[in-house]
Amino acid sequence: FFLRYRYVILCVGVLCLTAICCNYSIINFTFICMTEDANDVVDNGNGTTRQRYAYSPTEKSAILWAVAAGTIVGTFPINWAYVRWGARYPFFLSGLLSAVATAVSPWAAHAHLYLFILVRFLQGIAYAADFAAIGIIVVRWAPLTQTAIFISFLTCFSPIAQIVTNPLAGAFCTSSFGWRWAFYFHAIVTLLFFLLWVVIYKDDPQYHRSVSAKELGVIHEGKTKEHIERDSFVPYWEICKNKTILVVWFNALTELIGYIIMLSYAPTYINKVLGYSIQETALLATIGSAIHFPLKVFCGVLSDKITIVSEKVKMWVCNTISVGLAGILCGLIGVSPTPFLSVFCLIASTSIMGMNAGAFYKCGSLHSRQYGHFVLAMIQFSKCVALVIGPLMVAALAHSDEDAAGWRIIFIVNAVLMMIANIAFYFTATDKPAEFTKITRESMEKEKSDSEIDKVA
Repeated sequence: FFLRYRYVILCVGVLCLTAICCNYSIINFTFICMTEDANDVVDNGNGTTRQRYAYSPTEKSAILWAVAAGTIVGTFPINWAYVRWGARYPFFLSGLLSAVATAVSPWAAHAHLYLFILVRFLQGIAYAADFAAIGIIVVRWAPLTQTAIFISFLTCFSPIAQIVTNPLAGAFCTSSFGWRWAFYFHAIVTLLFFLLWVVIYKDDPQYHRSVSAKELGVIHEGKTKEHIERDSFVPYWEICKNKTILVVWFNALTELIGYIIMLSYAPTYINKVLGYSIQETALLATIGSAIHFPLKVFCGVLSDKITIVSEKVKMWVCNTISVGLAGILCGLIGVSPTPFLSVFCLIASTSIMGMNAGAFYKCGSLHSRQYGHFVLAMIQFSKCVALVIGPLMVAALAHSDEDAAGWRIIFIVNAVLMMIANIAFYFTATDKPAEFTKITRESMEKEKSDSEIDKVA
């Protein structure tokens, strides 16, 4: 056990990441259940009533945008907090915020739409903690030879959330408890997971009493002095202008736009456009995530274990499947002649996106080394942008939930963007550390001192 403590950190990290993701995504399925709550109506003021939760497409988009806005606002402050204080307490506080926001969501939705949007905004701030936490765990606890394995597990929180949340929400919706208990249950579980996190996690393995000297050697093997002796310094500008990192972020953005649209709107599309029942929708909307999860883990392990081909070739193959082929399948969703083929393409596209752990994720982490937490945090920022662009595209192009022509355009646009990103990846992918990984606070101060001496001379 004491030779494998990093896996304990990994597992608890996955649970906490998944909990926060579940909390913001519950609404994707409960939208369907809430509109069937015939007892909860509001007076229109003209002698008629309407169902309280019969949100228009614009109102639904606003509810989803609120999470994106909160995540955008929270990304940089939370990343700064991680750099300044590590992940233990900032991530714990983010988990508490997510739990509280989830618990009060039914009350807020009943009270007023704007109050519900505010609570969703707070969930977005908490959600901003996820990707920076992944970066910190990978940088501090993952051996270089297990980078893809750690990334594959830690980034599978979205599909796990769909596997867990859709069936649970469906079960609560059709039970005597009702849809509100889907929120209460998730809030309670989130609180328990984050209490476990704050008890077992420490930011540096060398100071953790459960980490043996042998395991510490495994974690630090192959890492540079700058990687091990990290501080709060980050060369932000040098990272942001690196072409490899920019292409990594572009791939992440295009894939995330497609993934978020397919996951967020899959229940609506399957139910309203393809005509499946609520029970069938709950199952079909979950299958892609159920395959995505083991495929992501399998790909991560395979990417680290295969040594007969170079890292670059492995990243090319994984990116071609997870971004390029997934994009093609995304485009086919709206043009398939039968509902079955549409569902098949949707499930296949979301499933093979799981291979991204050995693709742009691995490239970004290996290229940025000790600054990987910032690169992965910016992928989170890409997710924020995707959370805005996705609902915006749906609101602009799909005039109603049943607008099949609008959905067709949405899927084709996503497909084109993903294929362009995949082509760009071929020209920039590398596993070598970037020049900016040699930049530290000490090197910057030395360079500044040398420059001042030269001026005096």
